[in-house]
Amino acid sequence: MGSGSEEQGSELPLSAISLEAEFASFVAAPTFPCLGAKAAFNAGSYLVSVYDQLASDRSSQALASGLEDFTRSEIRRTNEYATFVAIFRQPRSLGEEDFERLLWLQLQKLHQIDAKRYAWDPSVASDPADQHFSFSFASEALYVVGMHANSSRISRRFPWPALIFNPHEQFERLRSEGKWRRMQAAIRARDFGLQGSVNPMLSDFGEESEAWQYSGRLVDKHWHAPFRTLQAGEGTETALRCPFAH
Repeated sequence: MGSGSEEQGSELPLSAISLEAEFASFVAAPTFPCLGAKAAFNAGSYLVSVYDQLASDRSSQALASGLEDFTRSEIRRTNEYATFVAIFRQPRSLGEEDFERLLWLQLQKLHQIDAKRYAWDPSVASDPADQHFSFSFASEALYVVGMHANSSRISRRFPWPALIFNPHEQFERLRSEGKWRRMQAAIRARDFGLQGSVNPMLSDFGEESEAWQYSGRLVDKHWHAPFRTLQAGEGTETALRCPFAH
């Protein structure tokens, strides 16, 4: 367990330690539905890092370093449930579409940094339209959960923008051990109790692209993730540039 920040300063309204405590309290709430997150926080098998601005160049570089460290960490290697939480101080009060846009811009910038050194995890697809897609960083597949104050899903309404990175291997292990269906049913029942409905975007891996699930916004079948996959080494020239710039 630990916290980090790309910068320190007395002028900031909350320290990294305070924001970590806020998130731990959010997960510990009796109504919070995700049992995997609760297990990780109860076991102390998580890392929380705080950054200034979602999708800024500076935050992207710091987040890339922290996320790579997490994938190589003892916490990741030795725990049944491990998670990396990135909290951003700004921007606050985002609408769902604005948050979704920044989430994918952040993932694009991470990928542009990552592609300099690492190939995409071969166990998952790199095309976000593919039903077997999962985000990859440091050659490890990661399921991303976006949270922000104005999410339509109550379980994702954290007061600051946050991205949670969960190793895909954990879900595959639960499936292979025959535990996933029971946990999934329990989580969905808890989410129904909190919201009055199950998240309509949720599906099992391999049925629909999990890219649809990352931001928490309800999207239709015509939606496409604003993300372009690079070849290994291509990120050297394109790092931190908008991939859609002309």
